[in-house]
Amino acid sequence: MSEQLGRSQGVVMDALSKAIIEQLQQDGRRPYASIGKAVGLSEAAVRQRVQKLIDAGVMQIVAVTDPLTIGFKRQAMIGIRCAGDVEPVADELAAMPEVDYVVITAGSFDLIVEVVCEDDDQLLEIISKRIRAIPEVSSTESFVYLRLRKQTYSWGTR
Repeated sequence: MSEQLGRSQGVVMDALSKAIIEQLQQDGRRPYASIGKAVGLSEAAVRQRVQKLIDAGVMQIVAVTDPLTIGFKRQAMIGIRCAGDVEPVADELAAMPEVDYVVITAGSFDLIVEVVCEDDDQLLEIISKRIRAIPEVSSTESFVYLRLRKQTYSWGTR
């Protein structure tokens, strides 16, 4: 999320907040006391800043899984071209439980979504019966994942 979003929600993205985020990106279960020692704040101050960052939507603390190990054998990125306003389409796609990533783009596609499915049959059902059933969707192009080589959320705050 952008610094402007944080500021508009009453969160100051100063060096300390960025350092806290970087600590949590390394280990989302790191104790607030350890984070406080690393960034020069008290445990209570870290707890308060983390809560403000979460409340403002600047960050989330979640468990990241490997979909294959929990029964989701098919992932795909789907490029979508739309006729008309893309935002309602993006909202409809975001409401689908199998869709974990929705981006409005500029370029060949109007939207790019990532889906996580149990198998190819479920992927086919999502594309054919649900995504292509949205009236504004004019075409789709699927990029099926064969192997996940890298997935990281530790890019820092730069």
